[in-house]
Amino acid sequence: MDSVSLKPPAKVAAGRPPSSKRGKNALSRTLGPVSDLERHLPQEWWRDLFNSLYLKTDGDVVENDQNTVRDIDLVVKTTAIQPTDQVLDLCCGQGRHSLELAARGFRNVTGLDRSRYLIRLARKRARARGLSVTFSEGDARRFRVPESSKDCVMVMGNSFGYFEREDDDVKVLEAIKKVLKSCGKLVLDLVDGDWMAKNFEPRSWEWIDQSHFVNRERSLSSDGKRIISREVITNSDIGVIADQFYAERLYTFEEMRRLLAQLGFADIVLHGTVTSDSTRNQDLGMMAHRMFITAIGPEKVAPKAPAKKDVTRVSVLMGDPRIPDAVKMGGRFNAEDLETINILKTNLSKLPQFDYEYVDDHRSLIKRLINDPPKLVLNLCDEGYANKAIMELHVPALLDTLDIPYTGAGPGCLSLCYNKANVRAIALALDVDVPMETYFDPDDQAANLPSYFPALIKPNCGDSSVGITQQAVVNNAVELMAYIERLREEMTGVPLLIQEYLQGAEYSIGLIGNPDKFEVLPPLKVDYSGLPAELPKILSYESKWDPASPYWTDIKYREARLDEETYRKLIHFSSRLFERLECRDYARFDFRADSEGTIKLLEVNPNPGWCWDGKLNLMAGFAGIEYAQLLEMIINSARERIGL
Repeated sequence: MDSVSLKPPAKVAAGRPPSSKRGKNALSRTLGPVSDLERHLPQEWWRDLFNSLYLKTDGDVVENDQNTVRDIDLVVKTTAIQPTDQVLDLCCGQGRHSLELAARGFRNVTGLDRSRYLIRLARKRARARGLSVTFSEGDARRFRVPESSKDCVMVMGNSFGYFEREDDDVKVLEAIKKVLKSCGKLVLDLVDGDWMAKNFEPRSWEWIDQSHFVNRERSLSSDGKRIISREVITNSDIGVIADQFYAERLYTFEEMRRLLAQLGFADIVLHGTVTSDSTRNQDLGMMAHRMFITAIGPEKVAPKAPAKKDVTRVSVLMGDPRIPDAVKMGGRFNAEDLETINILKTNLSKLPQFDYEYVDDHRSLIKRLINDPPKLVLNLCDEGYANKAIMELHVPALLDTLDIPYTGAGPGCLSLCYNKANVRAIALALDVDVPMETYFDPDDQAANLPSYFPALIKPNCGDSSVGITQQAVVNNAVELMAYIERLREEMTGVPLLIQEYLQGAEYSIGLIGNPDKFEVLPPLKVDYSGLPAELPKILSYESKWDPASPYWTDIKYREARLDEETYRKLIHFSSRLFERLECRDYARFDFRADSEGTIKLLEVNPNPGWCWDGKLNLMAGFAGIEYAQLLEMIINSARERIGL
């Protein structure tokens, strides 16, 4: 008999941040011999496992078209689902089963998985094949799918049983029951726990391609209910690139039948053993001997429609093009601004579930809100009340006073983030790396100025790079004092920040949603390579407002290719700042590396620029999310947070 090892299960039930492939020199620390695998198992191991290496180690099975076709043949045969049915592929991984259904004409397929890397890959594959499937990130225990909306939920490829506690597995089944329609169909494809407990091999190894091999160790947990596995992946040229631990709970059919019956499922049927082909034909692991189970969800009595607030009417609140705007070129709305607004309206019109009204006359704004309060405001007024940037927080404050729900950050968050020194202090308290910085009050004649050069001078308060020009980067004390004097004249009384000038790579991270339910957009890198050599590499005021400037024409924005450790670090920094600063619904976080490669926080942007060519929409585009979809995600994040 071929040796049987326990690979990571074929798809992820709860998630990990995405990662790009490791660079050639990205070695991993290995623990060496381990006497007790269970002691080294991370509680939430699934957050760190499912990446490009997973598709290498398991690709012989989970990237095998024959297996996918055979699986879907069995789903269709045993459930009799129809192309018009609403199908949820829970823990969909890279979307292979969802895409196969769509290729067969199923028009209402949704894939959901916690792995950002795999969801992003699924979207790319759907786009490349011209298939219509909605892919979303989410935790299998709690996910954003309307109640009683699905005809069928399938959990394929051995994606059940990852959690440390059995109670969490029950939560997955409860979540499935909640989203199934009355007597909806459930499909479970999972390892035969009884067989696996008796047949696993303690050790195995195999080549996974011409330059990589994997060693696996495994053992039963102390209670005998889980298999604990270790996987050491080695590149034959450079050494170990991963040393990771994972686990899966082992269920017998009788145990699954009992769990499902307790939750109200009926007609629980075991359709025999599922096997998989392997292109390497060496090591099928936990995919080698699986159970295929179907069940019928409980019959549901149609509830009386609860009284819900009408949120189909959305009031889009914007800056006022009739009055001056000191931030914009020429001090007023220009042709580019008006075109941006038209593009916004065109894309919002693609969301027919909402009716829009556009509110941009600030002179009558308060009276209008009082006399005809909106059901929901899409707050895109980043110009501020009366087009005054310092009064951006006044817009949500007014809405709060009138008890009108709205998208985006509240007044406290906007006030806090408007003051960059405050954000830096909070970031330091959260152990987020920040640049060296000196706070300078122009009225303080006895201030100690920094001696580190080059330095960047910018206003402590402000938006849209106001006060940041090519002269803002100074190389000596003479240039420093000259620019301070310039800002004293142009921005009287505004405190300044004198920072070390970070000259490394610059990145942005975009988060959509709210804590515990973030959609993390692919990271963005600012490409300064086309900028004339004599210009400092910064996102200056001209880069945002002057179409004739090289800063506008020559700076490009690319999808960042980050190593796994760096990516996870930036997501960790961003999510902690999002929560501590009380951002809501969406936010952008800008970082830049110093000369030593340490990436430091530049800025936090609650309610970041919403325009079609802004960073947030560019990042969405990297993930295959269209502009209209991004706007819809922001609206729906607010609706869910508010409870509308």
